[in-house]
Amino acid sequence: MYNSSTGNSMLCRDFMRPRIIQASLKTQKEGIAGNTKVPRNVNMEKLRSGYLFPEISKREVQHIEKYPDAKLISLGIGDTTEPLPEIIASSMANYALSLSTAEGYRGYGAEQGNKALRKAIAETFYKDVRIKETEVFVSDGAQCDITRLQLLLGSNVSIAVQDPSFPAYVDSSVIIGQAGDFEDKSRMYGNIEYMKSVPQTNFFPDLAKTSRSDIIFFCSPNNPTGHAATRQQLEQLVKFAKENGSIIIFDSAYAAYITDDSPRSIFEIPGAREVAIEVSSFSKFAGFTGIRLGWTVVPEELSFSNGFPVINDFNRIVCTCFNGASSISQVGGLACLSPEGFAAVCSITDYYKENAKILHNTFASLGLKVYGGKNAPYLWVHFPGSKSWDIFTEILERTHIITVPGSGFGPAGEEFMRVSAFGHRETILEAARRLENLYL
Repeated sequence: MYNSSTGNSMLCRDFMRPRIIQASLKTQKEGIAGNTKVPRNVNMEKLRSGYLFPEISKREVQHIEKYPDAKLISLGIGDTTEPLPEIIASSMANYALSLSTAEGYRGYGAEQGNKALRKAIAETFYKDVRIKETEVFVSDGAQCDITRLQLLLGSNVSIAVQDPSFPAYVDSSVIIGQAGDFEDKSRMYGNIEYMKSVPQTNFFPDLAKTSRSDIIFFCSPNNPTGHAATRQQLEQLVKFAKENGSIIIFDSAYAAYITDDSPRSIFEIPGAREVAIEVSSFSKFAGFTGIRLGWTVVPEELSFSNGFPVINDFNRIVCTCFNGASSISQVGGLACLSPEGFAAVCSITDYYKENAKILHNTFASLGLKVYGGKNAPYLWVHFPGSKSWDIFTEILERTHIITVPGSGFGPAGEEFMRVSAFGHRETILEAARRLENLYL
């Protein structure tokens, strides 16, 4: 039996405490200025500057240092702000407390996720599209799963991305070795097909002019533009993938914000089970940005060129690289999908939708063209003839509001700003007032 006496406790703390041992003079002389002989990953060297959102955070810190008394408003990175519904928070708290008892303690769970949660996800989001619970893999978030999918696919595949799109698709492709060098003139990486998706094309690529790629990353509702692809558009995409033998990685992280009849899942489209993987998340749907919970759906019919099932290899990746999502987070996920919990989280998404409406009306009243905000918590605002980083700086300096420059999402994002609708209502109203004062 564990002895918790003071003596043993002190021994444990002493054992765990890191110790610094002075190297001998000989060892110090043999070192090479503190460097190892290990070369840097050449793919990391290809990455341009910092990842977009840490760069935004860095500029935010610099602004606070410059204006310590300013009341900064963040409409940038897109972190949720409203408290968790009590039914969800209490379910996690009660489970966490039960871990302090012999009867309630649990250790490792299944890498693929809690069976009850996998079933609940399948029944809640995919009841009408034949997704089985065994095809659902619970994770710690969609962005983490994107990287696991890159490990699954390897470096010898070609990829296509929407332009503009969430930067993790491109950056993870560079890191894994799928991309060529960055071209300063085009502001694109070699070996990546950038599918221009702009207002003039109804935010959907011209597939007739799109080269074949092995993997197509596609996000709907799109981050950053807020556009939810129509059924007809997704039917074209699935047809294109079938004709080219491609795999679609469909990111549906914002599906809960769709208010019209746009598909919420790629699997609503006939034939998608043979050509698509779907990643999704509790982050923006249930406010789990810090709790971390998501899922990936890999249909049994999806196979590689040699006929081997993709689901088998993804299961191996998950079991090798992941010990499963936190059991506490998964209990929270189950609570979200209960009738009472689901109604509660939907009321919060409605709250953010109202925020988006307020901001949309504000920018529109200023004579600016605004997209998004209807089916997503993001607005995509056009500033014709302007550099997006210049607009970012102007808004920050003159209103103390953080936004995100559109060029950070790809070259087609130049002249645009992404504005997040996540925030307390009084903050959104204050932001609207400041923006009106800036541009009127």
